[in-house]
Amino acid sequence: MINKYLIAFLVTFLIVGSSSAQQFHGGIMAGLVGSQVAGDNFSGYRKAGIFAGGFVSLDVSEKSSFQLELTYFQKGSRENPTEKNGYLSYIFRVNYIEMPILYQYKAGGFIIEAGPSAGFLMGYYERDIYYNVISNEEGYNKPARVTLQINVGAKYKITPAIGVGIRTNNSLLNIYSKNQTGDVHRIFDYGRYNDALVLFMTYQFR
Repeated sequence: MINKYLIAFLVTFLIVGSSSAQQFHGGIMAGLVGSQVAGDNFSGYRKAGIFAGGFVSLDVSEKSSFQLELTYFQKGSRENPTEKNGYLSYIFRVNYIEMPILYQYKAGGFIIEAGPSAGFLMGYYERDIYYNVISNEEGYNKPARVTLQINVGAKYKITPAIGVGIRTNNSLLNIYSKNQTGDVHRIFDYGRYNDALVLFMTYQFR
């Protein structure tokens, strides 16, 4: 139910951003994700995914603004079978609806942005190195329903309406419900953490 409220909230902001005074701006965004999970012993941004959603920004000065987004975000971890690893394969897919709140600093056509985001779990799938679907097993350590991330990135406006950007998205809390062997420490506690790199495009409504 909370996801319906979030979507309705963003749609309302997009309408307001498109029709209100010029300090409000609304738009859409989409891109590709490369991700890994810190702590699962499979390093490398090998898990591909998609990133898509909408945004509303509010200019607070000539060079500064705040931006609210609502995005669908695919993350996870992957180990592809090779001769080196004995042809073992692992896959972890986890999908979120995320709501970032970003501060943006404008310098010419460039925009530097940073801020936190809350993530709400939509679905998941995990298969171990022996091709067993462990996410269906009884007592499976399920991903946490709510996550917290920090986002840092940069965008460049190709035209007044179209932009391209790159962003990192890193978990601050354990993405699983319980601790497990191999957990690493990050800021607050031990756990496993999503790390994602996003390449995306934006379109701002006029």
